[in-house]
Amino acid sequence: MKADEVKSVGIVGGGTMGSGIAQTCATAGLQVVLVDLALEQLTKAQGAINASLAKLQAKQQLPADSATIAGRIRTSTNVEDLRGVDLAIEAAFEDPAVKEDLFRKLDQACKADTVLTSNTSSISITRLAAATKRSERVAGMHFMNPVPLMPLVEVVRGLQTSDETIGFVKGVAERLGKTPIESRDVPGFISNRVLMPLINEAFFALEERVGTAEDIDTVMRLGMNHPMGPLALADLIGLDVCLAVLQVLQRDLGEDKYRPAPLLRSYVAAGWLGRKNGRGVYSYD
Repeated sequence: MKADEVKSVGIVGGGTMGSGIAQTCATAGLQVVLVDLALEQLTKAQGAINASLAKLQAKQQLPADSATIAGRIRTSTNVEDLRGVDLAIEAAFEDPAVKEDLFRKLDQACKADTVLTSNTSSISITRLAAATKRSERVAGMHFMNPVPLMPLVEVVRGLQTSDETIGFVKGVAERLGKTPIESRDVPGFISNRVLMPLINEAFFALEERVGTAEDIDTVMRLGMNHPMGPLALADLIGLDVCLAVLQVLQRDLGEDKYRPAPLLRSYVAAGWLGRKNGRGVYSYD
């Protein structure tokens, strides 16, 4: 199948990334099945999608009525409901065991020619592909947060991924209005290999009282022309996700420079995860 022939997409994971990917696919005219084991999470995802679409419609930034776009998304708590999709995108929590199990289930549920992709921030695509019987049809499709607004998709080639699959995934990304950039399957890929050490160092600076959180972020915004400071960005990404990615980098690259800052660990242990639950480095009402 060619990228321009894709009609339906299955997405596993109804969190911030999964709901954003679902909205983006539906906005591009694709039929979407959004799967999450928790019905409550699916309800939350639908609410977030509707709110986002309403804002974009108010700004006249949608190609169709928001209700029409939302109507292209149906939800399910059963992976088996993805049996007919042309592309599957896994967007579950950053845990290798969870993702491997999902890829086994997707491999069994989806039709033989369906390409399976992962939105993972750092976990090996080669490893996920090995959990399936279609390893040549597995790739990374790493979207950026917030998905409807960020133009980049990092396309990750596993050891077994075919050229045809890479071309297909890049083509789908372009259909979604994104710019695909290819990365080798190395820990953190391009994006988080560069970004996470910056965020981690900002936490070390905060812990050592080099400056306040506001001062650290302001220096990076006004001095380095970053649109958002690293601590505010960490809150947007999710501090638990940042910690998980850093742990993968430290473990798989074997270098102490990726050791997560103790303060980051403490925030996650306290349940301060960022914007998604109202408290991270900053508080959100």
